[in-house]
Amino acid sequence: QVHLVESGGGSVQAGGSLRLSCAASGTILSINTMAWYRQTPGKQRELVAAITSGVSTNYAEPVKGRFTISRDNAKNTVYLQMNSLKPEDTAVYYCNAYILGNYDLGYFDYWGQGTQVTVSS
Repeated sequence: QVHLVESGGGSVQAGGSLRLSCAASGTILSINTMAWYRQTPGKQRELVAAITSGVSTNYAEPVKGRFTISRDNAKNTVYLQMNSLKPEDTAVYYCNAYILGNYDLGYFDYWGQGTQVTVSS
């Protein structure tokens, strides 16, 4: 069993910062890409940022220059530093990781439970 647990969400005023963390636990042999997605009511979940095991990064256009994704492989943890937050960043943020937990079964996509980020103007 693999679990992803997010932390760090909350409420902040526009222009402020938040740092999200997501720790993977359980039987983990290897973690490939780790990512953050976000979703608002009535909309599709969208990719915010992703980081490969080789630490290549990819960002959605609306967050480029404001958000930074990073990972600590020793802790099986991915972070999202969010600066210059805007009201339109308000959403539930979900952690995602592509994890090998069993050599016979291969890699699976795992999701966290989500953490609310609210940015007020």
